[in-house]
This record gives sequence, structure tokens and C-alpha cells, in this order.
Amino acid sequence: MTQRDNWGWQARIGMFIVGSEVVPEAEWWAMVPLNVSVHAARVTARAPWARWRDDRSGVELEDDLMRGCRQFAPMCLSAVVVGHSSSSILGGPQWDEAVVETLSRELGGGVAVTTNGLDCAAALQASGVNRPFVVFPPWFDDSLVAAGVRDWCARGTKPAGHLRYDPGQQWHDVPPGELYRQGMGIEQAIEPLYQQVRAACPREADSVLIAGTGFRCVGILDALERDLQRPVVSANQASLWHCLRLSGVRTPVGGYGNLLRL
Repeated sequence: MTQRDNWGWQARIGMFIVGSEVVPEAEWWAMVPLNVSVHAARVTARAPWARWRDDRSGVELEDDLMRGCRQFAPMCLSAVVVGHSSSSILGGPQWDEAVVETLSRELGGGVAVTTNGLDCAAALQASGVNRPFVVFPPWFDDSLVAAGVRDWCARGTKPAGHLRYDPGQQWHDVPPGELYRQGMGIEQAIEPLYQQVRAACPREADSVLIAGTGFRCVGILDALERDLQRPVVSANQASLWHCLRLSGVRTPVGGYGNLLRL
């Protein structure tokens, strides 16, 4: 008698994630279908994780991405994703495409490469929506929230509004940039997030987009979709869905939003 061992014979997916975060792997393993495995490389660099050359002819990967490429290369991966919303936002126009080009060259042929920015855009398009209510993590400061709104406008969407999640009174004296370091990343609760999104979503929004791969939320996607009667896309859900499609896997996954059933 054999037991499930999470062997990725159908697809193996590599993900670059923030070095101090536990959410991406936890959410991916909750959602990932049978016969698909997930393998993480951790990144400690500042965002964006690849820097434009002075002439903007391309990008130079941070050392952690180069190290991860060397580790991923012999693993026979189907797809690799740069799972970092902030990098896609701060990289600016065409950053995602430049990173895909550079990583593809480093990883060699046969591996599909994507980024969280490209994944979320593809997820919204597949869901047939264009006016998302964008929800940002509490550790995004004012400038990053503003950059995020500009980024989505530049991608051709028309955000119907946005919200930065309020993590509660106990965190109000902590600057956004310190929240994760002071433990809020581990102490995230999804029930208050559900209440805030449900209460704040504007009528004119045709969808909800929850940004941030370190933002715990996939456990409420189905509930929000039922109550709001519109698609709800999250960063990790979108990246998993896109990587599965790029890997040729179309196994439907229930319980985590309609996107994974498309």
C-alpha cells in the first residue's frame, strides 16, 4: 500500500518568494492539485528583485535570483514564478517581461517563466473582468499603494477603488514597513479581512483583486465570491493558476475561487 508523497510527476513548479514569509507556501500547498509539487527559493533582496540597466536594455537579476536559478536548473521544473507583487509594481512598465526574458535564458529551455504581475493580469483577463476593487496588505505604505494603483492602470485595467487592510488597533502604532518584522505576518487573521472587503467593495467593481503574495487570504475567496457575486482573485491563487496552465495542467481545484475551476 502506498501513500501520497506529493511527487510532482505531472508538474513541478518553482517559486521565488520573500525569505521571511510563510504564507506563499502554505497557500500554494492548500490549493495545489494532486501530482503537482511546489519548490521554493527564498529571496532577501529589496524590491524590485531585478534592476534595470542604465539604458533600460534589460535587467540584472539580484544574487538570490541567480542562486535560485542554479538550484532550480537540475530539478526538471515545468514553470517558475517570481512570486512577489511588490517587485512587479515597483519594477515599472515592461519589468515583468524583461525578467521573464532574463530568467528564461538563465534557466534554459523547457521551463515556462512568469511573474506575479503577469499572473494577476492573466487571471483578470480569463475571468472576463476589468474594473477590480484592489485590496492591498497593511504593510504597503502610501507610496506603494499609489504605485500599485498606477501599475494596474498601466496594465489596462480600471480599478473601481482600493483598500489597504486595517489589521486592528494593536498594530496602529507600527509603521507599515515594520508590520511584518514585528510579527503581523504570522498573526494574520482572515475573518476581519473578509468583513472589510465585503463592506468596502464598491457596487461598480466587477471583481476583487487581493494583492500581495504574503497576504493570507485564500481561505475566504469562495465566501467572498458567493457574497459579492463577482470574481475574487488573489496573488497566490493567480500565480498557481497561471503556472498550472503554463505547465499544461488543467485539473480543476475547488474551494479557492472560480479561477481555479476555469
